[in-house]
Amino acid sequence: MKSTQTDLNRPILQQLPLATALIDLDFNLIEASHTWYQFFKSNSELTNNQNIFSFFEGHEGCTPELLEQYLIGNDIRTIRHRVLNETSTTWLESTFAPWFDGNKTIQGTIIQTIDIGREIQKDIELEQSRELFQATTEVSKIGSWEYTIETEKLSWCPMTKKIHEVPENYEPSVAQAIDFYKQGYSRNKISMLFHKVLQEGTSFNERLQIITQKGEERWVAAGGKAIKKDGRVIKIFGTFQDIHQQVVAEKRTKESERLLTTLIDNLPINVFIKDKDSRKILVNKAECSYLDASPEELIGKTDFDLYDEKVAKTSRDEDLEVMRTQNSMLGEETINVRKDGSITHFLTSKIPLLDVDGKAYGLIGMSMDITNLKQKEEQLRNLINVTAIQNKKLINFAHIVSHNLRSHSANFSMLLDFLIKEKVPSEKERILNMLSSASDNLLDTLENLNEVVDISTNVNLDKKSLSLNEGIERVQQNLSAFLEKNQVEIFNTVDKSLKVMSVPAYLESIILNLLTNAVKYSNPSRSPKITLEASKTEKGVTFLVKDNGLGIDLDRYGDKIFGMYKTFHNNKDARGLGLYIIKNQIEAMDGYIQVESSVGKGSVFKVFFNEEDE
Repeated sequence: MKSTQTDLNRPILQQLPLATALIDLDFNLIEASHTWYQFFKSNSELTNNQNIFSFFEGHEGCTPELLEQYLIGNDIRTIRHRVLNETSTTWLESTFAPWFDGNKTIQGTIIQTIDIGREIQKDIELEQSRELFQATTEVSKIGSWEYTIETEKLSWCPMTKKIHEVPENYEPSVAQAIDFYKQGYSRNKISMLFHKVLQEGTSFNERLQIITQKGEERWVAAGGKAIKKDGRVIKIFGTFQDIHQQVVAEKRTKESERLLTTLIDNLPINVFIKDKDSRKILVNKAECSYLDASPEELIGKTDFDLYDEKVAKTSRDEDLEVMRTQNSMLGEETINVRKDGSITHFLTSKIPLLDVDGKAYGLIGMSMDITNLKQKEEQLRNLINVTAIQNKKLINFAHIVSHNLRSHSANFSMLLDFLIKEKVPSEKERILNMLSSASDNLLDTLENLNEVVDISTNVNLDKKSLSLNEGIERVQQNLSAFLEKNQVEIFNTVDKSLKVMSVPAYLESIILNLLTNAVKYSNPSRSPKITLEASKTEKGVTFLVKDNGLGIDLDRYGDKIFGMYKTFHNNKDARGLGLYIIKNQIEAMDGYIQVESSVGKGSVFKVFFNEEDE
């Protein structure tokens, strides 16, 4: 500051925009600007010629001793002080300088005061920012580095040095810094990136590995950005972050995910995860295979996109219930009908997925295809039914055998008894003839029983695809004389191309017995007429044999019509065996036979040849 004259115009001093005060050698206030008094409002009652110390009372950072040192000095000095009140704090900076007369003799001190509140606030904010940056650096383990091209000097911040495990006074060269990177990919990569940022100004941020000075291998994220001036790179600033734990954690997570994915993909059941809208967000290989689609094609799809609408709605209702109640659905039998109409039986479980707040945000589902099991179950049920029927047949057969053989044995016993007691030769001859007839009858009975046993015990049936029409024609040729003698009219409407799956011998036996029965039980009052029809169904072929014969009273004999040795008309040729045999033959081929009949009108025998796979 330039020295001022003692005769300074006081009005000019008072109007100075800068807060200025003039102090004499006795430390009394000579004059001050109006702006100066604004900083000392609490002392506004003080007037000129008052001791300057009075104005600074209550100012922190400005003791009387310090103030006196500044007032008697021969040089310019600055002091910072603050004024505290109930609502705020005012930071001030006062500069003390001596003032001289014309002879360069010190006449006192000039004090100039400014408000440095904003500056102080900025300093505080800067310090807070530094502390925050330091804390962030420590927590996130992010360091920095700087390379000046002109001086070729590389500087590391303390955190960067800490990551490299080097002393705080370590000052590396570029070559030494690059040597910290793991030999191979990481070292080659950082060398290339540093060269590019030098030559082209291309920024980089790369995950690489370093070997610290203590020999520890660590993952880091190294970044760099060029600072340019006049289009030329003059400096490179970069960051350096320790991400070792993060990378290790990511690797472990990926390994766990890979392990879980491998496990899920190789489970022999369908596994899927749905979000709260029932959209699939994860599917395993079994689910993809079942739906014949890739994971990309299934992700985001709902059951309405994949299944029949009724099935999809049922599944959606299940999903909503599981997520609403948070109760798992375990081992429920479900049926899926795909868009192509194919049906699959599943054993399905659905488990809710819960977030950290315990709210359901989706579910995991597991479905095991039990279609084959259901088919086996149905087959087992059928087998049980067949076994029950066979057992009933066996009991019936045992009764028949027991009854017939007992009858024959009793007859033989009586005839032999008569023969022993008889003395008349002619009577003995008659008894011998009776024994011969009884023997023939026993042989017939045994043959009939043996035929039934053969049908019931033959489990290795060799069914073939046979022309039904050719079978009919062959039987007609064999019965040509019989049919002509009885003046039978046969109306064969069976398609020549129609084929049935049957044992050849059984097919001929079935046609033969049905035709001969229709003739044997024809109505004497009219010529026999037989109509043969057949139709193809999804599961097999239905063969109809219609006649205009005597008919059967089904209300009376319906449950006995296919029984062994059951006859319902006074026909001398009836043995009651034909229908029993063909029923066993048809059932042995997984088919069935039914009858519709009215007395005096005729009968319709319906034979079903099963063509489904067992």
